[in-house]
Amino acid sequence: MRATDTADVAITNAKVVTLDKDDATFEAVAVRGERIAAVGTNAEIAAWISEDTRHIDANHRAVMPGLVDGHAHLDREGLKEALPPLTGCADVASVLARIEALAAQTKRGEWVVTMPVGEPPFYEDVVRDPIAKRFPTRDQLDQVAPDHPVYIRAIWGHWRNSLPLVSVANSKALEIAGIDQRTIPPAPSIEIERDASGALTGRFIEQTFKPLVEKTLMACIPQFSLTDRTTGLARSMQIYNSFGTTSVFEGHGVAGEVLAAYQAMRARGPLPVRAQLMFSPAWPNTDAAAVKDLLVDWGRWLSGRGLGDDYLRMAGLYTESDFSNENRLRAQCGPYTGWAGFNYDSALPEALMEDMMVEAARAGIRVGSFSPNLLSSYERVNKRVPITEQRWLIEHIGIINADEIERIRDLGLVLQAYTNKYIWQDGESLRAQLGERGASSVVPMRSLIDAGVHVSLATDNVPPTLFAPISHVVTRRTETGSTPLAPEQCITRREALACASREGAWLSFEENDKGTLEVGKFADLVVFKDDPLTVDEHQLPEACADITITGGNIVFERND
Repeated sequence: MRATDTADVAITNAKVVTLDKDDATFEAVAVRGERIAAVGTNAEIAAWISEDTRHIDANHRAVMPGLVDGHAHLDREGLKEALPPLTGCADVASVLARIEALAAQTKRGEWVVTMPVGEPPFYEDVVRDPIAKRFPTRDQLDQVAPDHPVYIRAIWGHWRNSLPLVSVANSKALEIAGIDQRTIPPAPSIEIERDASGALTGRFIEQTFKPLVEKTLMACIPQFSLTDRTTGLARSMQIYNSFGTTSVFEGHGVAGEVLAAYQAMRARGPLPVRAQLMFSPAWPNTDAAAVKDLLVDWGRWLSGRGLGDDYLRMAGLYTESDFSNENRLRAQCGPYTGWAGFNYDSALPEALMEDMMVEAARAGIRVGSFSPNLLSSYERVNKRVPITEQRWLIEHIGIINADEIERIRDLGLVLQAYTNKYIWQDGESLRAQLGERGASSVVPMRSLIDAGVHVSLATDNVPPTLFAPISHVVTRRTETGSTPLAPEQCITRREALACASREGAWLSFEENDKGTLEVGKFADLVVFKDDPLTVDEHQLPEACADITITGGNIVFERND
């Protein structure tokens, strides 16, 4: 250290958990510019402190690397605030009162569009009630908003992970949409509800997790604007920062309208949440030659580390083989993507998808997916063009057996665990289906880590805190069960935190720049309110940040 060196930020009197390969713990850390300048004892870091240093006395709180969400859908969280909420509306009368108040504030003839009925973030309270108790009819909406088209949106089904989805339109909205008694549902999963006399009730009931009505029958409703998305993205980053997240990896890929929001934010300055985005392609057709030509063209900017900088980068692409009629219907609204944020026409027939992946491998474009039979597809691609050094992804992992773990390791694949669904929400049904012994294959974190497979934890935005999946893999507790699901697959808290930081950095080839607290790495770090290593396991999902720092900048302080 030179005598002239001083820290911009110094944190002392702390429990600095580096999560490095030696699992070292220190008392203090110094930050200079965007990077960590020193870690050590209080006395050692004191030498870095001057009158210009922002000195934080951690008062024995834990300081850890900023968390990296491996499959975040970051943009959705703040977007939930773009529309008026129906939070607290426990029955039809309260929903109608809220709609009436909104109509009174809205210019005559303009749309009144709200968030779904129910309590966020999961909207589970709705499924316990008959539809008629919580969702008004079009006639009831007409009474409180006769001069406005009204639409109550359906949830994004994966928030709750149960069906059906329900949305409601009043008569003016139905008229604008051109929906009447003769209208035929565009897909078998949609019911246009009718009363006993055959009249339309205005309610749409969907047996699909990704809302289809608003992309087809009700595609006329106002769309999220770039301003909505940019404002929502800024809010999302604030929320994710509050839980200690400083980076996200968007493995599902983003569409152009989401990328535009990220770019608008990046133009303002450094992002409080670094973002590594995969591309969500919108294939214009399924002609093999056209697909190959596009891959060759895209390879110029999607290959390797791709385009961007340390705060915002796009590289690689997402693909899938869900070439269903429903996805093609949703894609008709493109380039608008609604809640999704990814393109529905990123899917290809399975054989063509494999040919596309071969061209991607040749171009050095990494691929991510969670399509059925994906591991076998990757193996066939690898026989034609090696992918073992490209860190291809299997996302949303659920059930993996011992043979598959070996094959995953041999291909050098990176995994993103989907614990909220497979352990928390579906754990008990999987226990019943697979038996106690078979349940050991449900997100088998212990086996994967012991085999040397890189696994990143991810929220999927359900909810936005990584401490939910951290809790899932540490305790293996399910939503409704009384005993852990396959406790032999539990991992330690330090291992779980490493999967939520160090392994997230591995996802984006940034293991030399972030994911641990080491000299020279980015100063992405968190002062936690409660120590995630010692807090009671029942409180672990509620862990949150007191102070979050990204690139040496304090981006979140709980007192603010």
